[in-house]
Amino acid sequence: MTWMIEERPWEDPAGAALRLAQRAELDERYGCDDHEPGGAPVASEIDIFLVASRDGEALGCGALRQLDEHSAEVKRMYVVPAGRGSGVATAILRALETAARERGWTALRLETGFAQPDAIRFYQREGYREIPLYGKYVGSEISLCFERVL
Repeated sequence: MTWMIEERPWEDPAGAALRLAQRAELDERYGCDDHEPGGAPVASEIDIFLVASRDGEALGCGALRQLDEHSAEVKRMYVVPAGRGSGVATAILRALETAARERGWTALRLETGFAQPDAIRFYQREGYREIPLYGKYVGSEISLCFERVL
């Protein structure tokens, strides 16, 4: 399967549709719509937003939000069900890591939740290690945090 990964504005219609699909999936997994400690990111917080597509169809997305001078947070990693297992998630994550290195960031962090075992396995497989809850996630009962030094 081949795809194209490109940077797009946060407001991009395909990216917005992917984020809505992710939200709906997480609402179902958690049985509620209150599953994002610290609130959803907004355009002014996002430094880079990538969308993967094939033949004009959006397959997945991912974003970076700078945390400090040396690190950023992976946000909105999502791949549509039909695209899972194809390698597109890994490609998006690697593209985000490359973008982070280009900006001089040396570590990426992320938060996911206990009801997302597939995401947990994915990040562990891709070299991310579990770390203590950080920032907005401190005290969250549903969060797990991970980091990868680039």
